[in-house]
Amino acid sequence: MLAIIFLAAFKGGDVMTEATMFEAKTQLSNLVKRALRGEKIVLTTGRKKTPVAMIVALKPAKKRPLGMFYQPGFKIPVDFDELPEDELKAWNGECE
Repeated sequence: MLAIIFLAAFKGGDVMTEATMFEAKTQLSNLVKRALRGEKIVLTTGRKKTPVAMIVALKPAKKRPLGMFYQPGFKIPVDFDELPEDELKAWNGECE
């Protein structure tokens, strides 16, 4: 699983854990592990402990097919990379 840090002003919610920016710098790997276990960690800053960011776990991205190349029955023609002679000359700057 992956984890991401959202940088934003956080306003409430079901927060389980708070950590200061100093704690985040020194214990980031532990905080990420806790997020992977399902905890939401809010990072705070300053003496008032103002929430500024949140660490939450992400679901892994699914692999997606690349459009028409993964459609049933689609085949790339044998001469796909061959250009007609006049177009080849145009691409090489040999136009008349």
